[in-house]
Amino acid sequence: MADFIKIYPENPNPKEIKRVIDVLQKGGLVIYPTDTVYGLGCDITNTKALEKIARIKGIKLDKANWSFICADLSNLSDYVRQIDTRTFKILKKALPGPYTFILPGNNSLPKQFKKKKTVGIRVPDNSISKAIVEALGNPIVSTSIHDEDELLEYTTDPELIFEKWQNLVDIVIDGGYGDNVASTVVDLSDGEPIIIREGKGDINIF
Repeated sequence: MADFIKIYPENPNPKEIKRVIDVLQKGGLVIYPTDTVYGLGCDITNTKALEKIARIKGIKLDKANWSFICADLSNLSDYVRQIDTRTFKILKKALPGPYTFILPGNNSLPKQFKKKKTVGIRVPDNSISKAIVEALGNPIVSTSIHDEDELLEYTTDPELIFEKWQNLVDIVIDGGYGDNVASTVVDLSDGEPIIIREGKGDINIF
């Protein structure tokens, strides 16, 4: 059964963050808050953990379109081909924020994602997710938690999330109520911004 950990976004407790990191490094799955909906994530470098998420989502790992959650733009060159100045300016303007940017992947992608031509990059404006990624030292791979309820696509209450997911993951972080609007997805793989999904982010900034 999962641990249910309260972490305050105003000042994430380093001891609790370390608990999360220990679990991620052992291949555990974590549900955590972002600046949009709650996400299900694991260490990008852990194959077994990635396979677990794929099983939960009912998809093949090489078909998965998940986001890489980064603390800032400094990780970009690890996974993304060199981008032009205009693209970088767009990223700098929008991030951290409620956007997922689809960018051209490079040859350094983890082997599970080698076949992918593009990757989704997220830098949430959320101190808890930022603290986790910074302490881990590399991005986490993440997917949104959907709800079967057709009226409310995303559960916002951490206690309800815990109730539903406690036997599937290792930690559920209570970082306060989440949002029920997902991120805006913007395809920047060809340089010109194309809105794939309009979500929480303002599309007028592009």
